[in-house]
Amino acid sequence: MGRRKVAAAAAATPPRGSSKAGGGVISEIREKHKLELENLTLTKHPFRTLRFFMLAMLQYLKRLATYILSKGALFVVLIVLVLAPGILLAVTDGLHKKHVQEFLNYARFVLWWVSLGVASSIGLGSGLHTFVLYLGPHIALFTIKAVQCGRIDLKTAPYDTIQLKQGPSWLDKKCSDFGPPVYQASAHSVRIPVFELLPQVQLEAVLWGIGTALGELPPYFISRAARLSGSEPEAVKELDAAASDEHGPIASTLNRTKRWLLSHSQHLNFITILILASVPNPLFDLAGIMCGQFGIPFWEFFFATLIGKAIIKTHIQVCCLSNLLLMLIFICFVTLG
Repeated sequence: MGRRKVAAAAAATPPRGSSKAGGGVISEIREKHKLELENLTLTKHPFRTLRFFMLAMLQYLKRLATYILSKGALFVVLIVLVLAPGILLAVTDGLHKKHVQEFLNYARFVLWWVSLGVASSIGLGSGLHTFVLYLGPHIALFTIKAVQCGRIDLKTAPYDTIQLKQGPSWLDKKCSDFGPPVYQASAHSVRIPVFELLPQVQLEAVLWGIGTALGELPPYFISRAARLSGSEPEAVKELDAAASDEHGPIASTLNRTKRWLLSHSQHLNFITILILASVPNPLFDLAGIMCGQFGIPFWEFFFATLIGKAIIKTHIQVCCLSNLLLMLIFICFVTLG
């Protein structure tokens, strides 16, 4: 009886060689899968990449629909109850029509400037530089117009700014349309203080800053997903590879600084993220990747980025640009008499 039990146990126990062989096969399959994922790009395998993208999107949409139907039924009902009266008010005529139009004007204004901020910061700094293309020229035009007319109450509403296929109403108006100057000309000083000019362009600047903070979220989530899957973010690999491909002192200094910041990632916290987000610098391109890779909590990263970019950084940029323009106008005013 004892011999039978020993024989059965020996037969049930797999040989050590087969266990090692099985582990080797699994490791080989994982390496092959990892290599296939790295080579799965639009340039190398466009149709296969798009196919997997569509399958992944369908899977996530299915999960979202299942979650909403199982747990979010009340949420869907609330959305319908909110949207239905809004749509009804928008399509019917009455005294409320002007209030609906005012709400839509504010909604377009918010969506426009937030979208410009997202477009500016998305893509690790390779996106549209919308501060130079939109926000900067808007501030410059408003500052010049305010100095020309000697007053700052040029806007008919806070949303009276540059928007898609639409210019501000004050841009083509004559100064006489606004009334007499409030700030009188002086031969030794600028007529309008910058801190009185700032509130007139502050709202659109803050909305643009909120957009830039939102644009930093995709690198964070991608890096966190890469960390959970055990792989290294592509931007970190490119930074490591850039060490052997540095051309010029500026590029080499920037890459060395980024590598130093990457090596001191243990010091990443709310204060350091806030400082990096508050000062205009190219180092924040890696902040979202680093915070996701090294497990910085989402709300800590997001609030530090939001405060730094939407409040501190935008006010620094707006004040510097307004001061520079006022200084140039003052120099021209003194030079030309």
